[in-house]
Amino acid sequence: MPRSPRLTFILRRLVGLAAVLVIVSFLVFSLLYIAPGSPEQVILGNAKTIDPVTLRAVRKEYHLDGPFLVRYLDWSRAALRLDFGRSIRTSEPVRQGIEQRLGLTAELAGLAFLITLAVGVPLGMLAAVRRAQLVDRSVVFFSIVGLSAPAFATGILLLYVFAVRLSWFPAFGQGAGLADRLHHLVLPAVALALTATGLVVKITRAAFAEELQKDYVVFARARGIRPRRVLVGFVLRNAATPIVTAAGLILAYMLAGSVLVEVTFALPGIGALLVDSVSAQDIPMVQGLAMLAAAVVVLVNLAVDLLYPVIDPRVVFTRTSR
Repeated sequence: MPRSPRLTFILRRLVGLAAVLVIVSFLVFSLLYIAPGSPEQVILGNAKTIDPVTLRAVRKEYHLDGPFLVRYLDWSRAALRLDFGRSIRTSEPVRQGIEQRLGLTAELAGLAFLITLAVGVPLGMLAAVRRAQLVDRSVVFFSIVGLSAPAFATGILLLYVFAVRLSWFPAFGQGAGLADRLHHLVLPAVALALTATGLVVKITRAAFAEELQKDYVVFARARGIRPRRVLVGFVLRNAATPIVTAAGLILAYMLAGSVLVEVTFALPGIGALLVDSVSAQDIPMVQGLAMLAAAVVVLVNLAVDLLYPVIDPRVVFTRTSR
């Protein structure tokens, strides 16, 4: 019985994404051997003297006695169970350390993502509708400023203005309870969202401007359909594909790339954990975080691909001939 085009597409995408994860896992595992010094020295960090008992224990735990490929296969099988060993810095399981920090980073990225879409899409639509007017030029100018400003720089500016000078928001920490947590995350979420908002504005404006020139918009207006319905019901739906693509990339970036913002606002999330782990040469934790980032990017890309036919029925899965 032949498989449906949709199922064939999903299977091919899964195979391709699995291949990406295998390549990334091989590179991540190689960190232990690329770092200066022997693997035992990298794992034990700055210890000046290593007794034979500790050395044997480290070799056994990290399978350092066998050939490189055998060690990689052992590590990858454990990684499939989300077992990346123990942190050198804290001696706790890497998985446990990541789980303790992941919630805060997910909340920060989710809030920043909502801000990005809530601000970027309407502004891009407005700029396209008022193209070549003062509103359009103003929106484009501020989007360029947002794209050009690094997140840590805008974070410091927001801290100085709204936390230090005006005292509207706390300067650091994660807060306790839903309302207090949201209050603490507003400034870092805005700092993380500014650059992404500029990108969404640019892509939305270009997609809308192209759709507004098409004949179906002219016919809809000639039939007396309200402008708001034309924009939201027709133009937005047809322009959604590039916007969703950009949104998927932005979401992956926010989940995996919030390092500088978390450090700026002293948030104990995944980003801060990565900085601490790199500083302490905590290779197992860095390996776990790198695989988490790769998995996030892969899964978000798969979700975006599967959303295309939902938001635009013109996109169909077709069988390819061999």
